Amino acid sequence: MSTNPTDWLFDLGNTRLKCAPLVDGRCGEVAALAHDEAGFAEKLEALLPQRGGVAHVASVAPQASTVDLLDRLASRFARIDLARTQASCAGVRIAYADPSKLGVDRFLALLAAHARGGAALVVGVGTALTLDLIDASGQHHGGRIAPSPALMREALHARASVLPREGGTRVDFASDTTDALASGCEGAALALVADGFAAARERLGIAPILLLHGGGAPALLPALRDAAFAPSLVLEGLACWARLEVESR
Repeated sequence: MSTNPTDWLFDLGNTRLKCAPLVDGRCGEVAALAHDEAGFAEKLEALLPQRGGVAHVASVAPQASTVDLLDRLASRFARIDLARTQASCAGVRIAYADPSKLGVDRFLALLAAHARGGAALVVGVGTALTLDLIDASGQHHGGRIAPSPALMREALHARASVLPREGGTRVDFASDTTDALASGCEGAALALVADGFAAARERLGIAPILLLHGGGAPALLPALRDAAFAPSLVLEGLACWARLEVESR
């Protein structure tokens, strides 16, 4: 199925905006912009087509940031499609009794994981650390939410400014504070992933694929030998959503 090449995908998180053109129903080349980086608005304007078709948007950012993005897109695109979590979509069935309580980023990541095939434990490492289990049939078994290592560091720094917000290397037993912080916060995240993976394997009777995405995922990957890094998983899911939206017209 060929779609309008001027249709675009936008994943607005709490710290970054990721966007890509929708090319033949799939996610094209991805660009990522941090909200606080210099020249954010100018860089975004340079990325966008002068006049686009549909802007498919998924946002978990605060309302003000979402409205600002939508205003920018309204001047460039003929239509804006705002993705929302649904009880069932593209073969995926959400475990939440109230699907609106499941973040749209987690929902879209599940769509993408199911499209890849097989059971998967989907781990998002952004502001929050999220785990979601989906079986091969598309049934979501629920998930877990915890602070990401970056958020743990920020929280500790906020309460004790002498503790650095970033830096350090994860080791078994650190001999300085910065390494100890990296070791403790990343170690806590890894322990949660390991516990979730063990619980997933026990529930399903098989080991699921471990899919990691999000800005904080690369720091955890070296300790997760069997994990697959899927940096654009939410945008992949948004492309699935967009294909269904096109087909329903």
